[in-house]
Formats: sequence, structure tokens, C-alpha cells
Amino acid sequence: MAKAKQTQDWSIPEDLKNSAHKIWLAGLGALATAEEEGGKIFKKLVEKGETLESRGKEGFESAKEKVSNVWEDVESRVDEKVTAALHRIGVPTREEIQKLSKKVEDLSKKIEQLASTKTATKASA
Repeated sequence: MAKAKQTQDWSIPEDLKNSAHKIWLAGLGALATAEEEGGKIFKKLVEKGETLESRGKEGFESAKEKVSNVWEDVESRVDEKVTAALHRIGVPTREEIQKLSKKVEDLSKKIEQLASTKTATKASA
């Protein structure tokens, strides 16, 4: 009995090639746009920085405090989101680990006390 020769067509359909190529081009376009817009944003930030600097140190300190507050708010929100995500997958927080470590330490001390009490009781009996 002769085995039937199996042939597989490993060629990629043309429409799939075209779609992949368009996705690649979209990615390149996004990169180019980010570079262009990034340059524009950088220019605007420099201009605003120069304006603030020219207003004097008082204005700069005020802006610095505002940026610091915004940054702290952003950090806080990121921390909350990361903590929530870690909780969803079952990873405990540092605080939870510290509390658990403290409980283990306390229990270990109690076990040592009970063991020494039991040893002392056996020795006196």
C-alpha cells in the first residue's frame, strides 16, 4: 500500500501579507508622528520654561511646587493601580508581608516560651 504524498501549502495569502505590511507602515507612521510631535512639544516646553524663568525665581518656585504636587499625585495613582493589579493576581504588598513576618516572629517567640516551660516542667517532675 503506497502512502499518499501529503503536500502542505505554506504560502501566506496575499491579503494577509498586505495587512501585515499595512500594520508595519502604520507603526512606522506612528513613530514618525511621535518624533515630529515630540519635537514640537519640546519646543513649547522650552518656550514656557523661558517665560517662567524670566518671571523670576518666585514664579519658578511656584511652578516647581505645582509640578511636584502633580508628580506626587501621578506616583500615588500609579502605585494604587499597580497595587490593585498585584492584588488581583495574589501578590501581597510590602505592608502585608511585614505584618505577616511580625506575626510569625511573635508566634515563634511564644513557641519558644512554651517549649522552655514544657522542658522546665519535665525537669522538675
